[in-house]
Amino acid sequence: MGILNVTPDSFSDGGRYDRVEAALDRARQMLAEGADLIDVGAESTRPGAAPVPAEEEMRRLLPVLEALLPLGVPLSVDTRKPEVAAEALALGAHLLNDVGGLRDPRMTRLAARYRVPVVIMHSPVDDPQTMMAHAVYDDVVAEVSAFLRRQTEAALAAGVPQVVLDPGFGFGKRLDHNLELLRRLNEIVALGHPVLVGLSRKRTIGELTGVMDPAKRVCGSVAAHLAAIRRGARLVRVHDVAAHAEALAVEWAVEA
Repeated sequence: MGILNVTPDSFSDGGRYDRVEAALDRARQMLAEGADLIDVGAESTRPGAAPVPAEEEMRRLLPVLEALLPLGVPLSVDTRKPEVAAEALALGAHLLNDVGGLRDPRMTRLAARYRVPVVIMHSPVDDPQTMMAHAVYDDVVAEVSAFLRRQTEAALAAGVPQVVLDPGFGFGKRLDHNLELLRRLNEIVALGHPVLVGLSRKRTIGELTGVMDPAKRVCGSVAAHLAAIRRGARLVRVHDVAAHAEALAVEWAVEA
């Protein structure tokens, strides 16, 4: 899953692809490098990020989404707002990536109405500005798993055709929490639904490697995602598609 941030303030590449032509060129590049789908987001949800009004998020997102649809590739929309999700799905988006974890039942109803899969991501609260204050767990894997199980059961009962589970690395989680989730990812895989992992360029990679510039955290990101795939992850959400595609080609050849 190639990341396409059409935002001015995303932690790694904010402002680089916030024009339609730049976003389209970047999407084409990621597809050429081996991306299977593109995840488009128009609101930064990094820890501490300020909320964006729905109107502004749609102003950024919808022209880019419309330009990408003719590429014929599955398009995921990264949003936590039902108003934005409704417009994107009506336009033709194929997947709803809800970092709010389907806490808002309107998101569930939209995914069911449009018969699209939905990514359910865990965070302790649906508020990027305060989520790190809630990074307190007795057993992070058990608590994340319980949330994902509960939200999955509700989504499927409401008619959502398929769910993808995202443990929410970095979303209200500190280094030790992220490492424990990665070590025990098989427990989330055991819930029986595809698991998506997104550690690309995140603070955890910098803390482990000492690389301060997010754009230079490529090697650490690849290593983390290979560890996730070995534990059963089926999707990785990445900035650096070519590096991941090369690493996966070798990994699959060895494991064949």
